[in-house]
Amino acid sequence: MWWIVFLVAGILEQAPIDLWNDGYCHQVTVNVTPIDSGYIYAFVDSTWQKFEVRGLPRKFINWSIERRRETVKKLKEGERPELAGPHNAIVATYGVRRKDTRFRINNAVKGVGFVPKPDKLDEILQLLRHTMDVDNARKLDILDSLYVNAYEIFDTTRLVSLELYSTPEFETHTFINEMLNPACAIVFLDIPSFELKVIAHLLHPDDPELTPYERKVVEYTNLVHSYFHGRFEKNFITVIYYVIEVYDNTPGRGGRGVRLIP
Repeated sequence: MWWIVFLVAGILEQAPIDLWNDGYCHQVTVNVTPIDSGYIYAFVDSTWQKFEVRGLPRKFINWSIERRRETVKKLKEGERPELAGPHNAIVATYGVRRKDTRFRINNAVKGVGFVPKPDKLDEILQLLRHTMDVDNARKLDILDSLYVNAYEIFDTTRLVSLELYSTPEFETHTFINEMLNPACAIVFLDIPSFELKVIAHLLHPDDPELTPYERKVVEYTNLVHSYFHGRFEKNFITVIYYVIEVYDNTPGRGGRGVRLIP
């Protein structure tokens, strides 16, 4: 029966409409042109809406950096990193039904991370390119140095991720929903626990309409992913998650879903 699964796979894992053009996708439901003014537009729930982009609160950033540095330390000591924490984000989306389901909602775990500020991207890209082939111990030191200087280096209004699996032949439900209805909720399993309400902006590396900044973000996100996972034959679709709202979901006497931002 394995051959039936092989034949069917990719047929059902598709959006109800074609999202591809000459092998690449171009998201038309997000307009980030006014981002320098602090807001973007997104087509959410079948209407264009204006969203003010916010900076992550220090409470979230400090937790994320502390836990990421703990992971670096564990890796240096030969220990496995924990699944809980700031890297593995639980991304909830909704929008349209994929051909294999009756439901419009979807949930998936995605690796996420910080992205350098626009004026720091060239510097960090050069650093990653020039140290791609050094040993892992040196790479961990470099990564830790970035976290130590997080507030100086990273843009706190957004996080980035990769869409590793979607192609014209196979589309994840997360990809489909983000392309067509880019509102997402991201939850981090940890104590403290945080929830981000974000707008997802998808960037295909072969999209000729990418801006110079977007091309650098695609390169950075793929480079930092390859830094420890090894080189890949291609660059993957990059997702920028623009922060709109932040909640403290820590249970007990914690936040219990209280909004922190705005």
